[in-house]
Amino acid sequence: MKALIAPDSFGDTLTAVAAAQAIAAGWKLGRPGDELISVPQSDGGPGFVDVLASRFGDRRSETVAGPLGASVRADWLLDRRGDRATAYIECAQACGLHQLGGGPTPRTALSADTFGVGQLVAAAVAAGATEIVVGLGGSASTDGGRGLIDALGGLDGAAHLLRSVTLVAASDVENPLLGPGGAANVFGPQKGADPETVSLLEEGMAEWATSLNGLAGRDITEDAGAGAAGGLGAALIALGATRVSGATVIAEATGQQQLIDDVDLVITGEGRCDEQTLKGKVVAALTTAARRRGIPTVVLAGQVTLTPAQIAEAGIARADSIVDIAGSVQLAMDDADNQLRRLARHVAQEW
Repeated sequence: MKALIAPDSFGDTLTAVAAAQAIAAGWKLGRPGDELISVPQSDGGPGFVDVLASRFGDRRSETVAGPLGASVRADWLLDRRGDRATAYIECAQACGLHQLGGGPTPRTALSADTFGVGQLVAAAVAAGATEIVVGLGGSASTDGGRGLIDALGGLDGAAHLLRSVTLVAASDVENPLLGPGGAANVFGPQKGADPETVSLLEEGMAEWATSLNGLAGRDITEDAGAGAAGGLGAALIALGATRVSGATVIAEATGQQQLIDDVDLVITGEGRCDEQTLKGKVVAALTTAARRRGIPTVVLAGQVTLTPAQIAEAGIARADSIVDIAGSVQLAMDDADNQLRRLARHVAQEW
């Protein structure tokens, strides 16, 4: 049997590349005769640059401001083809939750910003990029992209700097900027915000949205994806960005569909398989593509909270959790690599 191994990252515990390696190693122990093809994936969040850099481009590194202002090293990618130069930036490299230096708190939720992402965009422009693709996801910030705008010289300065650049926001998050389904209310709690902090973040972004709307010449707050990466999506859209699916960017770069056409099984995974999984993320995109070809999909995740009915309706053949085989959430996170290998071996033996 030939299987495609194509996981997303497992939160802060495993990159997509490391997850693919662990799954392959475990699966080989369970079914040594299978042919495995490893192609790590991303939806624009953590691992976006790593996955693309494994396929093409010139990997570069910059020292930029992290989410709380301390300097961090952030990688990005420049791909030159003829007279076209495309830069791929991963916002989590500059303002990711993993850059906080500790767990998120209400204080970090209020303070974290996207200034470092703006510095990466400026570096890409200075390097001659004619197109900049910004992967959105995994951010610690909920600043509506104000930090990015500030780093680029303010509203007018940012618009001037990017006037000849094609800007793309790569994200599978469809949330608007404001309201019950917006950045602060939906994602703020994941970034350490308590109810009072969520209200403060919402209030601040509502005020900032007036400036973004003025920059765009229209109301962009309800645009799909405006709430991605703590509202960074809104700032990019206001600057003229087109929103595309991050998973699709990776799928096209890795030749995903052609690979699926040539295998008997798709094995994917992520940190948490839940209802958000079904809303266009890597696992859902892969399952849909495989389902069209009548190919089963296996999901290996840190945790699985979908019901058996939801799993079946999504077209997933089976979904298994590291927590179940590890016996605890703590061990699943502390020993993620080994436990994912164990899970892959177990599922392979039963397949």
